[in-house]
Amino acid sequence: MIHKTQEFADQTALVTGAGSGIGRGAALKLAAGGAFVGLLGRTEDELQDALAEIESAGGRGMLLVADVSDDTGMKRAVETLTAVNGALHLVVANAGINGTWAPIDDLTPEEFDKTIAINLRGTYLTLHHSVKPMKQTGGAIVIVSSINGTRTFTTPGATAYSATKAAQLAMVQQLSLELGRHGIRINAVCPGAIDTSINDNTTMRGREETEVPVKFPEGDIPLTGGESGTIEEVAEVISFLLSSASRHVTGSPVWVDGGQSLLR
Repeated sequence: MIHKTQEFADQTALVTGAGSGIGRGAALKLAAGGAFVGLLGRTEDELQDALAEIESAGGRGMLLVADVSDDTGMKRAVETLTAVNGALHLVVANAGINGTWAPIDDLTPEEFDKTIAINLRGTYLTLHHSVKPMKQTGGAIVIVSSINGTRTFTTPGATAYSATKAAQLAMVQQLSLELGRHGIRINAVCPGAIDTSINDNTTMRGREETEVPVKFPEGDIPLTGGESGTIEEVAEVISFLLSSASRHVTGSPVWVDGGQSLLR
């Protein structure tokens, strides 16, 4: 259920990977705040379902079917969205996959490239095409990174995934300086274990070859006794980072993990 406020009234938002998980949660939150939301993803039926939920609660948005790793598709999607209201103010670069987790000598170039293409090239293309219209109005960007590659390195075989998440945070810090003069803020959220379906696109091989056995205390998410966080909890932080309440915050990671990454 969307409870409407007016924090994002008269603003246009782009959310990638908006059909499910954290992206969907962020899209719902922004729509609840009054934003017109462009829901971007590859799976049209998921996007349709998310838009129906937004509209049933009185929100507004549109579908943008595109692959974040495709330059032409992303350019067209951003142009289509900005044509509706003439501006773009908010971006959530969320689309990503876990990809293949395997020993480095077993991880194939094709598997490595796929993770890089979606997670890192996709983030680049999202920003590449979004920043130009945002320079006209200012605004805010949130990149969805991870505890992996930014504060923990204990996921067996996740070299490609962790590399993309570390690179996303580096982009946030680099671009906070570049974009500040245009009134554009950029930050990162770094979730830990969150109750989403992202594990459905994970392939794992050779775990026993890469895992370093560590015995954690019972319940390795201290704040919740081991229970995963929720999509809503991440969406709330994204909403904060896009809102005027965080108007002096840029270039910052926020770990949304209940203390998990500090224990690991």
